[in-house]
Amino acid sequence: MNNGFNPYDPVRARLIDIIDESPNIKTFRLEPEREFSFKTGEFIQLTLDGIGESPFTPSSSPYVNDRLDVTIMKAGYVTEKIHQLKGGEILGIRGPFGRGYPVEKFYGKEVIILGGGCGLAPIRSLLFELLEQKEKYKKVTLCYGSKTPTDCIYKPMFCDLNKVENFQCYRSVDVADDTWDGHVGVVTTLLDQINFRLENAVVVVCGPPVMMKFGTLKLLQIGFDPKDIYLSMEKNMSCGYGKCGHCMLGDTLVCKDGPVYTYDEVKNYDHIW
Repeated sequence: MNNGFNPYDPVRARLIDIIDESPNIKTFRLEPEREFSFKTGEFIQLTLDGIGESPFTPSSSPYVNDRLDVTIMKAGYVTEKIHQLKGGEILGIRGPFGRGYPVEKFYGKEVIILGGGCGLAPIRSLLFELLEQKEKYKKVTLCYGSKTPTDCIYKPMFCDLNKVENFQCYRSVDVADDTWDGHVGVVTTLLDQINFRLENAVVVVCGPPVMMKFGTLKLLQIGFDPKDIYLSMEKNMSCGYGKCGHCMLGDTLVCKDGPVYTYDEVKNYDHIW
């Protein structure tokens, strides 16, 4: 989707709010100087003048085009500089790029979402999409895991979603503290607690590579067809042009052919995780 504009020319956007999600994750709310649209699962390049740019998947609703949320983990030079922003600064947005979630293929099905860590950012956008058309899906079940209760992002969202008919949310932590009375264990163990009809279900997986690997293996063991497992393969994206080759996955480029793939599309490639 190019909105009628050149997706390689940055759109100026003012930083209007910063939300602390966890000790090393913040959501940055941007107000573009013109309307900016994207499909859920597509990504943008976020530019910080004089510093550089990095790819991120928006975490806001694809139905809102006058502001944009980007949830960012502090993990390198550019993201550290972004985390130092105070608000009011002008950033650049390029895009959107890539291939997002084919939500029309989810119609009439049970949608299971398996997420971990900052992988909940693109999932949040997907959830906004599913909520907008909730009557088209049989059921939506979110299973989310974080290292500790403090590391969980979008905490209020879980309570809100559980109030929506046919939406269910489950959380797990690897290590509990005194505030936690929920499930303890890796996020894949939540799959043993939910009910679904395998023959009419699709799964979305997004999170750290190790979680995606073992989550996919667990889903295959349960009996899911590889074509019904949707993976967001965002690691190593760089230029957004499909020129640098950093995101090569087999004979595809994640920034052009992804970042959303079915497991069936990538299962024969080496080093996908």
